[in-house]
Amino acid sequence: MKMNKNIPPLVEYFEKKGITLKDLVDTALELFVPHPGIETEAKAAKLLEEEFLEAMSDVNVSCLEVACFRAQEDAEKGLIPGLSLERFMGRPGLVADELLGLTIADYIAGARGIFEFTRFDQSKPGILKKLGPITNDAVGGLVAGVSSNIYTNAFRKNK
Repeated sequence: MKMNKNIPPLVEYFEKKGITLKDLVDTALELFVPHPGIETEAKAAKLLEEEFLEAMSDVNVSCLEVACFRAQEDAEKGLIPGLSLERFMGRPGLVADELLGLTIADYIAGARGIFEFTRFDQSKPGILKKLGPITNDAVGGLVAGVSSNIYTNAFRKNK
């Protein structure tokens, strides 16, 4: 991925957590469906990179993502009151992780982002399958919101 000089701090935060911009784009591309205006994966990859940089420049997205990563770390250490490690890692477990992912997708892309979150949450493509219960939904919400936005923007341009 070509990186510009103005890298959002959230991109750097993710890199420290082992998640690159390329990982995010590749995860979104695993569920790529050609649309008018986005007929190829190459076009989708370019649009996704641009939209990830835009979304990850938003301080509200940063706050939500960092909060989720901190919650993941605290849960793994047994620091969340009433949440045992067994419940945290088990099924059925939390619903808070889903709510956080849905909130991120909704913030970025509205109802369409929520729909897209469901697709990503059910299949856990790419980097999502390597993350913990809270972080996979947080990153999934980001990927879903960004993915939804590129399709919506392409649709608007091709009306």
